[in-house]
Amino acid sequence: MNYHKRKFRAVINTANCEISSETVFEYIQEGSVLSAQYQGGQVVKGHISGLVDDQGYIEMHYHQVNQKGEVSKGMCYSRPEILSNGKIRLHEAWKWASGDISEGSSILDEI
Repeated sequence: MNYHKRKFRAVINTANCEISSETVFEYIQEGSVLSAQYQGGQVVKGHISGLVDDQGYIEMHYHQVNQKGEVSKGMCYSRPEILSNGKIRLHEAWKWASGDISEGSSILDEI
């Protein structure tokens, strides 16, 4: 699976998440290496670095700056699902590595 130049937006999040439907992720993939920039809503600017396996699963680390001027970071595992319209949905399980060190989940849909 290739995520190169695909854009995603969150559709479901747990309460401890700073991303929202206003946050847009823009992915770049070179081989198995994935990177992304994201912003919108509570997130002023965020970056992702990670790896994609043969089934399209993603293991990544993220860091971001929020509207309060706080820098936070964490790690995330994403499982892809191909929707009936051919677009990708990402089921994400993540954990903050800063702040309260809580865990959460999100669903992102390709836009």
